[in-house]
Amino acid sequence: MDAVHRIVLPRDDDPLDVRPLYLDEPENVHCQVGSRRLLTVPEHAKVSFATYFNAFPASYWKRWTVVDEVVLRLQVRGSGRLDVYRSKPSGDVVHLEGEFVRDAAEWTALEFPVSLKPFEDGGLIWFDAFTHEAPLEIRDAEWAVRQPLPRKKVAVAITTMRPHDAVGALRALAGDPAVLDVVDKVFVADQGAVKVRSVEGFAAAAAGLGDRLEVVEQDNLGGSGGFTRGMFEAIEHTDADQVMLMDDDIRLEPEAVLRSNAFARAAASPVIVGSHMLNLQARTRIHSTAEVVDLGSCFWRAAPGAVTDHDFATSSLRETPALHARVDATYNGWWMCLIPREVVERTGYPLPLFIKWDDAEYSLRALERGFPTVSLPGSAVWHMPWTDKNDSTDWQAYFHTRNRLVLAALHSPYDVRNTIVKHGLKLSLRHLLSMEYSTVALQQKAVEDFLAGPEALFDSLRTALPEVRRIRERYSDARRLESAREVPPPTFDLVRAEALLQPSRGRAAIAVRAAKSVLHNLRPPQPGTADRPQLNVPALNARWFLLGNLDSATVSAADGTGVAFYKRDPEQFRVLMARAVRNYRRLGREWPRLRARYREALPDLTSAEGWRKVFEND
Repeated sequence: MDAVHRIVLPRDDDPLDVRPLYLDEPENVHCQVGSRRLLTVPEHAKVSFATYFNAFPASYWKRWTVVDEVVLRLQVRGSGRLDVYRSKPSGDVVHLEGEFVRDAAEWTALEFPVSLKPFEDGGLIWFDAFTHEAPLEIRDAEWAVRQPLPRKKVAVAITTMRPHDAVGALRALAGDPAVLDVVDKVFVADQGAVKVRSVEGFAAAAAGLGDRLEVVEQDNLGGSGGFTRGMFEAIEHTDADQVMLMDDDIRLEPEAVLRSNAFARAAASPVIVGSHMLNLQARTRIHSTAEVVDLGSCFWRAAPGAVTDHDFATSSLRETPALHARVDATYNGWWMCLIPREVVERTGYPLPLFIKWDDAEYSLRALERGFPTVSLPGSAVWHMPWTDKNDSTDWQAYFHTRNRLVLAALHSPYDVRNTIVKHGLKLSLRHLLSMEYSTVALQQKAVEDFLAGPEALFDSLRTALPEVRRIRERYSDARRLESAREVPPPTFDLVRAEALLQPSRGRAAIAVRAAKSVLHNLRPPQPGTADRPQLNVPALNARWFLLGNLDSATVSAADGTGVAFYKRDPEQFRVLMARAVRNYRRLGREWPRLRARYREALPDLTSAEGWRKVFEND
């Protein structure tokens, strides 16, 4: 039999708070973890493997693979009882079978076959262990399949600007023999000023990976250029069957590599296998699961039925019915995502977008060619949550705006020009009322570059970021201070600020409030406010209906590492708003022609030859 989902336990260097992802233990029970595959359940205890990492995602295997039965196999020693359960899509629990183990002095092998027939719409499988007067040891538990699956090798592609993080990912890959057994190559696209080879710990990680590791140093071509380099090397220069794209700034659960590989090997037809995102700062919280692109608005969002920001430390898998239904995705973020060779050969390479939307666009393009994306429960990495970033207002605002327009032109089946124009103007006004002039300047540069057509996309891999930085240098809201203590203390009435922070209810009230804020922003600011902020505003309170009534403020970064000094400028307000109106009017008029141009250019933009020219310039 072929193991497709091993039962695993926390690593030695994992904090205790991750245990709920692996074991569901009552408050008065603490099992002894002997290794990643060995557990001792103490006497008079119950432990459940109905957990994020150890429950088997049966409905996903039923829907997408050729497997019709799985077998729980494990070895036990001591005394106790094992019971196998399944859940329905509603979360209701069904007992399947169980067996007593009595005074087993030697390791005893057990098997429990489970049919996947009733799992079309949802459901998980797991087992629980009970003890009475003596402990029970469990080792090498796994879900396996009887039919032989094709053996397929993985090439891992990591792109890095953060070499210390990349070394951590490399060490995690090198430290698991089972993972090394399926990994054929590991490509690191090293794009940072500090090279990964110079970082402490690299030599040990490289020794563990041996000739599997290949570091490619290149210019900073962004996430899309880095991931594409790894994909390109894997497809053009190896015979690897799968390419796994992986961020560098993650905490890797190595088992996810094996599970993604096994799922793709068992798939009835080629699928992209995505992994979930767990919160790196709150390790028991799942931050992102299945996601979709709303092609009517051309924004990404959680898939219908998806559960986000759920804490397994407060509500276990068994206690959370919404986690038992199967949820379909249209794309998966490239913090960790496996793409079969056939998908790349028939879909092409990613677009040269530098950063943002490249993962979503690629999955939509693959889906149009018959290759869906599956976001697989139980396969995940820890990553910094989006809530600790505000990349829609910093330098990445340019790429968010331009690349969203590119995706909409390529893939939306709807006439979205009115939606895009209305949203763009509304967003511009909101940022201007918030004194975020650099954000609006970048967004308008993005619209103008999109209007210029697709021909410059490859060149922009090297030119866009320097130009974005030059634009931001002109605006005070883009300059970071270490703390608000670097400027004089604020003067604004805190009680009035608290009242302004309360949102209005109803469209009419919001419109009146916005009109008053616009008038305020057209008047000259009070003397002295350019040197002394009126208010220190936390990141969570940086809303237009507060900032739109101020003449200046320090606004904290989302990650708490500094502040920016926002200063109201009526002239900038007028100039940037007029520019936005002019650009979005033109975008609405020219949308059909632009849509045709981008679709016509798509084969060249995603070809191996196009990317080869980019890489040859390094």
